[in-house]
Amino acid sequence: MATAPPPSELRSLTGARGIAAWLVVLFHVRVAAGSQLPDWLHALLAKGYLAVDFFFVLSGFVLWLNYQQKFRDRGLAAAPRFICRRIARIWPLHAVMLAGAVLFALALTLRGTPDHAQFPWLELPLHLLLVQNWGFTDSLTWNDPAWSISCELGAYLLFPLLVLAVDWRRFPPVALLLILLASGAALALTLQALGGVTMNTDIPRLGLIRAVGEFAMGTMVAAIWCDWRERPVRSLAPAIAALLALAAATLALAGEIMTVAILWPLVLLALALIDDRGMNPLRWAPIHYLGRISYSTYLVHYLLFIAFKLLLDSAVDVPLVTLGGFLALTFAASVSLHHGVELQGQRLLNRFFDRLLERAAAARKPLSPA
Repeated sequence: MATAPPPSELRSLTGARGIAAWLVVLFHVRVAAGSQLPDWLHALLAKGYLAVDFFFVLSGFVLWLNYQQKFRDRGLAAAPRFICRRIARIWPLHAVMLAGAVLFALALTLRGTPDHAQFPWLELPLHLLLVQNWGFTDSLTWNDPAWSISCELGAYLLFPLLVLAVDWRRFPPVALLLILLASGAALALTLQALGGVTMNTDIPRLGLIRAVGEFAMGTMVAAIWCDWRERPVRSLAPAIAALLALAAATLALAGEIMTVAILWPLVLLALALIDDRGMNPLRWAPIHYLGRISYSTYLVHYLLFIAFKLLLDSAVDVPLVTLGGFLALTFAASVSLHHGVELQGQRLLNRFFDRLLERAAAARKPLSPA
């Protein structure tokens, strides 16, 4: 019996992406809550930046699922359209948020309180081109969360070479799982050798390595899932139990970098395997919608919070009701930007790139003899 092609989207993974985006939001907001949060919750939210690593692994998973066959069929000839599609996906909203940051920086300057550390004008072209986190700067500036989008762009550019260099489908799933775990350990050891203490250490220098490594591991997870996805749960139970046991052991024994590099790919694999099994809350419409708008949530919240703090007398021990209002404002802004900027900008830029690619293809066609 022929195997059905994999779906282009796993709803529970989209939902998980939405939760991850809000963990990043709460990571930045938690300091303003101050002593109002219990210590255990403050400590938990202080690790919210690790959700970004889930984004990288998930991105590799999704792109391998949707594009690897196109590169198998067409080789590097598929690369221009792929890169154009990815730029259209990430750049319009980034450009709008960067424009908002420019206006905000100008307003601060006109008020006589310029923030040269957060908004360095000489670095603005790097941010516009989304290469700011490729080793050209030594700090996070302008819209800080966009550092990961810059690293994503780097991973996109390398993705065609990765797909054509190695076909994960040729490896038995167990062997590929071992390669996945070894890759996670190798990435962790590399980051530690370069001075990483936590995943949040020296992002301008280590972020690109972190992103590309985790993105590549996400492609391995996709290949394993494609092989295992149609097997009955009963036959997968030992594998899932072993994955969970390994994840628990890693949490208990390893440091943060090693834990994250190994844990997130295993979590992603487990989530993918149970995507359509039973009543999966990550598939519920409200949570799925949080995932759909998660890119807008991720890019808008930081600058919004900077502006929000300027309106307050204190940036510490802000009443929880007030912070709840900020979270509601972030959600509303996410909805508006997703539908009004992200989707519309993606559509317009895709049309522009399609015309450009069509003209390039027409120019390459030999003239027919008269």
